[in-house]
Amino acid sequence: QVQLVESGGGLVQPGGSLRLSCAPSENIFSINTMSWYRQAPGKLRDWAASITDGGITHYSDSVKGRFTISRDGAKNMVYLEMNNLKPEDTAVYYCNAAQIVAGVVKGSWGQGTQVTVSS
Repeated sequence: QVQLVESGGGLVQPGGSLRLSCAPSENIFSINTMSWYRQAPGKLRDWAASITDGGITHYSDSVKGRFTISRDGAKNMVYLEMNNLKPEDTAVYYCNAAQIVAGVVKGSWGQGTQVTVSS
């Protein structure tokens, strides 16, 4: 199972920016899909963005145009650049690694990092 460590959360004012980082224990190019999810207080965990092993990115409608998921092979890191943050972006953000093993999708989660958008 892939171990994931997130960092970069914090308190930011509306309109501000943050960059989250995710460090997987395995080579990012060996992981089929790396994703960011978020969970606001009292709500279910929602998918925000993904990047495939081929470098294809996908975004939820709520973050499209404001968030960018990327990866750095040299540092073996995955990032979520968040711009124009809104109070409704406040949540715990989780990194997820999905690997297809023998036809079965195996997922791993990090411990999460808190993002609070408030004036």
